[in-house]
Amino acid sequence: MRRFTASPQPEPFSAINTTPLIDVMLVLLIMMIITIPTATHKLPVELPNGPPGPVLDTPHRLDIAADGALAWDGRAISDAELPALLASTVAADGVLQFKADEAARYERFANVLTTVKRAGVTRLGFVGNDRMAFD
Repeated sequence: MRRFTASPQPEPFSAINTTPLIDVMLVLLIMMIITIPTATHKLPVELPNGPPGPVLDTPHRLDIAADGALAWDGRAISDAELPALLASTVAADGVLQFKADEAARYERFANVLTTVKRAGVTRLGFVGNDRMAFD
């Protein structure tokens, strides 16, 4: 009979445990299977073709100064004149650019914007708020 004797020092185990590697590979495979269909999703977009359309008229500009005064295309106007000017803009299918001074009161801005909305202006752009954009 043979006798087994314990070795004085443990020997290193030379096999690698591949279970965690297989788990990671399966997770990556599932992530790829899920994300590939969304990456290949196409959205049809109709782009204009042909000659460019007619050049639009110069837009009108409505300004609110820091003290609340109104200006229409650089000319000072009163609150009573504003609805008539807005009606002519709507009738001509014109564009209105709206700019408020940063020191103007919000209440004044809201009142003027309500007047613009009640006049039926649908083509409205806000000017001068580039510095307020989020980066």
